[in-house]
Amino acid sequence: MKIFVPRDAAARALGADEVAEAVALCAPDATVVRNGSRGMVWLEPLVEIETETGRVAFGPISRDEVPALIAAPDAHPKALGAVEKIPFFARQSRLTFARCGVTDPLSLQDYREHGGLVGLRAALSDPDAIVAAITESGLRGRGGAGFPTGLKWKTVAQADADQKYIVCNADEGDSGTFADRMLMEGDPFCLIEGMAIAGVAVGATKGFIYLRSEYPDAIAVMREAIDIARRDGLLGPSVLGDGPEFDIDLRVGAGAYVCGEETALLNSLEGKRAVVRAKPPLPALQGAFGKPTVVNNVISLASVPWIMAKGAAAYADFGLGRSRGTIPIQIGGNVARGGLFEADFGMSLGELVDDIAGGTASGRPVRAVQVGGPLGAYFPREKFDTPFGYEEFDGQGGLIGHAGVVVFDDSVDMLAQARFAMKFCAKESCGKCTPCRVGAVRGVETLDRIAAGDGDARAILEDLCNTMKFGSLCALGGFTPYPVLSALDHFPEDFPNSQEAAE
Repeated sequence: MKIFVPRDAAARALGADEVAEAVALCAPDATVVRNGSRGMVWLEPLVEIETETGRVAFGPISRDEVPALIAAPDAHPKALGAVEKIPFFARQSRLTFARCGVTDPLSLQDYREHGGLVGLRAALSDPDAIVAAITESGLRGRGGAGFPTGLKWKTVAQADADQKYIVCNADEGDSGTFADRMLMEGDPFCLIEGMAIAGVAVGATKGFIYLRSEYPDAIAVMREAIDIARRDGLLGPSVLGDGPEFDIDLRVGAGAYVCGEETALLNSLEGKRAVVRAKPPLPALQGAFGKPTVVNNVISLASVPWIMAKGAAAYADFGLGRSRGTIPIQIGGNVARGGLFEADFGMSLGELVDDIAGGTASGRPVRAVQVGGPLGAYFPREKFDTPFGYEEFDGQGGLIGHAGVVVFDDSVDMLAQARFAMKFCAKESCGKCTPCRVGAVRGVETLDRIAAGDGDARAILEDLCNTMKFGSLCALGGFTPYPVLSALDHFPEDFPNSQEAAE
């Protein structure tokens, strides 16, 4: 008998290690597999027992409940039935996260048995067709910018250089986001395979994964997975024994938010201070160590094996408009059912919050939803019909970003949230450009003036946000106005005298 207990960081924080120890004691003849998370965080630790008809889930399980679970699983009050039939899970389109929670993250054999390396073998059979396939799939950067992945790869592939690099941006710093971490902890070989495909496509022989120090579990899993991949010939002098050279190193950053910006990340990767570089030159032409570099987010790279295995057209069949494929939406905040929900682009924000996530955990009405991390806009209920799509969110004054969704009930103070955005920017700014470095500090001061009843300060705040949006060197300063202005526009009642001043 196999019993699955997640080793995902969220599950461990909720007691999964203690549950695994108890399972090993109560069922000494069973094989305990420390899998990744299925993404249903409100059910963690989620224990799964393999049966003749499939895997059956139980959760959330505490250490004290394990003896009764092992003794009589069929009668356990926390039995949830087949995992795939749990409504939250059944409504997903699991492409990138198809193996998360299913396989042993550090078993390359398990990975192969569940479709792993099919995409890489297809890529090795026709390397010249890789960039075209990624372009045809419509894959766009899942780290926030939504830049076409195929176009970035084509630029690097056509660059003339003696060395090229693949850099995975795993510096997941947005509040309410955890998809990168969950993928690395639950299916690390998927990321390795995606990076290897990218290397073959553009002629890069070296890859780097830049991870933040706040992710010790992901760091440990990725290090071990890279070692396994090297020993098995997936990485090294010849990919899978008949491909070109490609290897990966793991680099750990100190956790500065600005390192999520690709040029600041590259500076840190090179051992320099993490400040944003001016563009041009683009990293695709002069990136890591001055060489042509593909910089992609974890989810972007982890989507590549599915595309190469199933075909670009199959991936492009999912989605909405220019937003093709699926997006791993991370649901958090004051919400009844928080977790990761991978879905086609096109689902409305209201369906996601009210139906899938079940509204607030407090039971109070949902007042605002922030999408896209701490620099994302706040959406009021009037905009809940907005479908998940890059252009659709942009048309409503928002951004998808890394697809983190944070829910707030009607007790939230939106002026305080706007102030937090400015304070966050002031703290995390690299200091290189004036609009971000000085503007965020002035923003906090101006919001304090509004809180004190100075209605004239609204015009100053709007002008300041305009300067930050168009004058900042990178998205940190450029996007900070999104939460500030959306809070001001949609929730004017929380800003004393600001509505009268606007009129």
